[in-house]
Amino acid sequence: MGKELRVIISGGGTGGHIFPAISIANAIKAEHPEARILFVGAEGRMEMQRVPAAGYPIKGLPICGFDRKHIWKNIAVLWKIFRSRQMARKIILDFKPMVAVGVGGYASGPTLNMAGSMGIPTLIQEQNSYAGVTNKLLAKKADKICVAYEGMERFFPKEKIILTGNPVRQGLLNPSLTQPEAVKAFGLNPNLKTILLIGGSLGARTLNDSVLEQLDLIRDSDVQFIWQTGGYYFKQIQERLPPQRKPANLFITDFIGRMDEAYKAADLVISRAGAGSISELCLLGKPAILVPSPNVAEDHQTKNALALVEKKAALYVKDDEAKGRLIRIAVNTVMQPELLNRLSRNIATLAFTRSAENIAAEVYKLAEAYRQNQ
Repeated sequence: MGKELRVIISGGGTGGHIFPAISIANAIKAEHPEARILFVGAEGRMEMQRVPAAGYPIKGLPICGFDRKHIWKNIAVLWKIFRSRQMARKIILDFKPMVAVGVGGYASGPTLNMAGSMGIPTLIQEQNSYAGVTNKLLAKKADKICVAYEGMERFFPKEKIILTGNPVRQGLLNPSLTQPEAVKAFGLNPNLKTILLIGGSLGARTLNDSVLEQLDLIRDSDVQFIWQTGGYYFKQIQERLPPQRKPANLFITDFIGRMDEAYKAADLVISRAGAGSISELCLLGKPAILVPSPNVAEDHQTKNALALVEKKAALYVKDDEAKGRLIRIAVNTVMQPELLNRLSRNIATLAFTRSAENIAAEVYKLAEAYRQNQ
């Protein structure tokens, strides 16, 4: 079969799936520059833009999730699943991968299911502390399952599990600026404590509403905020918060391109509890207040957050209590150095430093075994 390594990586839908996928691809290329890597995503989802921007080709499938509110609409969904399986088969036949990697998201289901049925070894990467439905189904035939939390044998066959942690975005660990310089980059005062508020790549309504409900508290505090609203909400927030009402200690943006600088500037981070965000906070040792989204499958963000809270590695505010409590708790927390230090120490102990490289090594082992058997 020659020396060339060919890998399919499938999944996406959110940054929490896409960033780890790209990190795994980069780790494979770093160790095996000759490797050819093809992504398979879902048409219309963010991976169709983010993956090419990272320098990798991608094929799209017409896959989508089931509509639990309108059951009759799932006739069309079943047709899309059938079409996606057929398209995945053709992609695999044309590309001839030696291994297929699933990172979660709609596209990983038909792609890995088809790869496994065609004798291609498969590896799935489960980012959360509570396994998703797709990965639980794929695990039955998967060769390896890379996880980020202990105790995942309650979802997966124990002999297949490898504890690797979640890969994070490259560049976060080595920011070019000091903390005062990073704070100044956002036009803020390096002598004040800084809170970073991020709602994921799409934004989070509850976090945004929590800020809008507490503008007077923010204005009167000795704390400053970097607030990423998400592109979906940015225009609405601009309409609700004209320049004359915006507190001087509040920096607002729809998207932060340099997350390394934002994390560096922050004394405290307010975040949803997606697996990718938590992995970044662990790796950077950032004190955090987690506000899990209730709008995710099987409430896995709450389970992610509680896994940290049990180890005294983060604070936790329920989504339905955030508007009235979140900003006040954050302002009080960031003014307590001992609490910040304790949270930082505890969350740092949960970090995995070479997740992408370790997953890439497992991918290569599967590919080599497949190649030798051909």
